[in-house]
Amino acid sequence: MSSMFGKPRVSGDRPPQSPLPECNVAILGCRGAGKSALTVKFLTKRFISEYDPNLEDTYASEEVVDQQPVLLKVMDTADQDGPRNCERYLCWASAFLIVYSIDDRKSFEGCQRYLEVLALHARGSQHHCPMLLLGNKLDMEQYRQVPSAEGMSLASRFGCLFHEVSACQDFTGVQHVFHEAVRAVRRQAEWNLPIRPLFITEEHPCPPVATPVALPTHHGLATCTFNTLSTVNYKEIPSVAQAKLVTVKSSRAQSKRKAPTLTLLKGFKIF
Repeated sequence: MSSMFGKPRVSGDRPPQSPLPECNVAILGCRGAGKSALTVKFLTKRFISEYDPNLEDTYASEEVVDQQPVLLKVMDTADQDGPRNCERYLCWASAFLIVYSIDDRKSFEGCQRYLEVLALHARGSQHHCPMLLLGNKLDMEQYRQVPSAEGMSLASRFGCLFHEVSACQDFTGVQHVFHEAVRAVRRQAEWNLPIRPLFITEEHPCPPVATPVALPTHHGLATCTFNTLSTVNYKEIPSVAQAKLVTVKSSRAQSKRKAPTLTLLKGFKIF
């Protein structure tokens, strides 16, 4: 007989030291897509199949992504009927994971509604938050209703990264997705930095005010003169236009690389 489990509540105290840079990730999607399973898998390496779908929690975990520490906060949302009352995460999140189940087409169609809401919010905001479209339950391949090509097409339409994972099988793949969210936020922050103008030099001959130097005439050759001074002008290079983020799906060899050893139930806490 199955039982319902609430989302885990684990707390840990961080010793006083310099604050870590923070990255806030909101996990969105329809009920049953596996948002809570992905969250718990990432934070504890464990898989629990059933949760109370009405609970919404925010967790924090200290991670090291590309040799750089970060405090990764994860909001496991609990929208009941699609994207309603979204203000709680639209203004909080640095990145969004939009999750659907590959064996449930309705959850995939629900993702499109979330992406439309996020795109509308981005147009009205000066700050763009990276979005990652995530197909979950890759272990249910034999019951697949959403081909990978459709997921990639939807991601390309909204400028998202795209991944497919299994919360119940592959911890490395799940960890990779969360770390990719951190990398996307870092890239976005770098693009938003003010660009310092660069200068190049151009040499132009100065007006004929300097004393010309005359070459002597030999054997009937014509006399010619040239100026001995030149000026240097500085010209500003136009700012480089921002490049659009290109969707890249990691190879199997990359996704199978060994992840760093983590301690079970390491320090993360609920806010």
